[in-house]
Amino acid sequence: MKKITTYQIALSALACALATIFLTLGVVSEVLLFTGYLLSGIALMLPLAKQSYLGYVLAFLSTCILSCIFASFRFWDILPFLMFFGLHPLANELQLKWKINRYVACAVKALWFDLTMYLVWKVVFAITTSIPAIDTYILPIILLFGTIFFIGYDYLTFGWRNVVMRLVRRISK
Repeated sequence: MKKITTYQIALSALACALATIFLTLGVVSEVLLFTGYLLSGIALMLPLAKQSYLGYVLAFLSTCILSCIFASFRFWDILPFLMFFGLHPLANELQLKWKINRYVACAVKALWFDLTMYLVWKVVFAITTSIPAIDTYILPIILLFGTIFFIGYDYLTFGWRNVVMRLVRRISK
């Protein structure tokens, strides 16, 4: 087993702190919820910049637990982060590490995103929605617009991954 360095521990702690702050602010403000997901995911890329997968997993789990506590246990708002947005940076890193074809990976991750959004819809929103047409056509809507959204989101996160990698490289010199 690879020994984790103090630098990797510090990156993981910083990632956890930043991700917890961003996610909690997003959940509490509600208007900035997606921004909280995005910035928390970017913050969690810090340990991945040094291939610290254990540090990433611990930072991710700590972020979910702490954000749930700080946001008054609003678990439903944290659910999309727990199921997709928080794990997406790890999926991207493993895709690159294992040299998985980007089109295959994009299709699998898009399906994962769409299933996450569908489950969130069924668990959270379908209870409060009283428009039968939306409930009837929600799956095709999510498959079409969710996939289009995801492709842009995936491209954006790969760009942010490169920024985080350069930043961590500059800091570690």
